[in-house]
Amino acid sequence: MAANLPTILVLPGGGYSRLAPHEGEPVAAWLRSIGWNARVVEYPVATKHPAPLLAIQSEIAKERALGAPLVGVVGFSAGGHLAGHAAVAPVADDNERPDFAVLGYPVVTMTGETHAGSRENLIGLDANSFLREDTSLDLLVTPATPPMFIWHTAADEPVPVEAHSYPLAMALAAAGVRHELHVFADGKHGLGLAEGTPAEAWQALCEIWLSSLL
Repeated sequence: MAANLPTILVLPGGGYSRLAPHEGEPVAAWLRSIGWNARVVEYPVATKHPAPLLAIQSEIAKERALGAPLVGVVGFSAGGHLAGHAAVAPVADDNERPDFAVLGYPVVTMTGETHAGSRENLIGLDANSFLREDTSLDLLVTPATPPMFIWHTAADEPVPVEAHSYPLAMALAAAGVRHELHVFADGKHGLGLAEGTPAEAWQALCEIWLSSLL
């Protein structure tokens, strides 16, 4: 990847047990087509917190060391949780925190109605309340949280929008953090680029939002 250019790191979903291919390189290729450096990060899965978070923080720091003036993250589902976690993690050096985050149908909470597979793989089903709160994005938002673009579908059953993206957007609004939330009526979980569906509109909306950051 070329140095000194804005960079986006792509984090596929997969419930913290695998990395979904359609949420990886096709997304990076789309981002490159609209003028961004982009690459997929194969973060560790089937391993407990904080290993995935430390991995993406290291990759962000690596891009900054190469001279990237902006480093963002794009993630889907569990990868959306990881991207968001990097943005809101309370313990992080400035060079480890992204400048912005794009989250597609993200897993947000580990406390209430959550995605059981993601929670089991990341922190274990027997995790205490402190660990569950420490990995719930909506509870970690502060006024220093970087800008976020979030999209979801109202028909998402595995990761319901009302338990995940809505609370996150409310937390961002309460903290005065710049953000956009787009909820499409139809579409199953795991759409990726969502080509051929109404939710495909997220791409055009996100491109406009990304250009506003430059």
